[in-house]
Amino acid sequence: MAFVAPTAEDLGMYLGLGEIDGDRADLLIRQAVALAQSVVKPLPNDASAVVLSVAGRAYVNPQQVSYETIGPMSVQRPSGSGGLYLTKADKAALKSLAGRGGAFTVDPTPATADPSPTWPLDDLYLGDGDYEPGWN
Repeated sequence: MAFVAPTAEDLGMYLGLGEIDGDRADLLIRQAVALAQSVVKPLPNDASAVVLSVAGRAYVNPQQVSYETIGPMSVQRPSGSGGLYLTKADKAALKSLAGRGGAFTVDPTPATADPSPTWPLDDLYLGDGDYEPGWN
């Protein structure tokens, strides 16, 4: 089964919004899919969680506001908390969902490798001869 991008309605449900600007949500979802595909292509089936997270951040904080005061209320958000971007956690989740997030080993030995010596054998050292003490 191929990846199916979430819809604007899915983004509205994810954010807990009763109404959502469908055109804007669709644009952000398309852009979030494009960003996710820069890490993993093709996207795994369960990548919609990451796509919704990326699009949701951009939907609720498009100007990357970090501190805001309205009347007696103020809020401070971590810097870089707005706009459309992938966090390290997003990238790690995409790689993990695609099965590429763990440790691995690579054996560079070809399957046709022969364990016998490849250097030229010298009869001088293989013949019967006197060896130094302790080498016979």
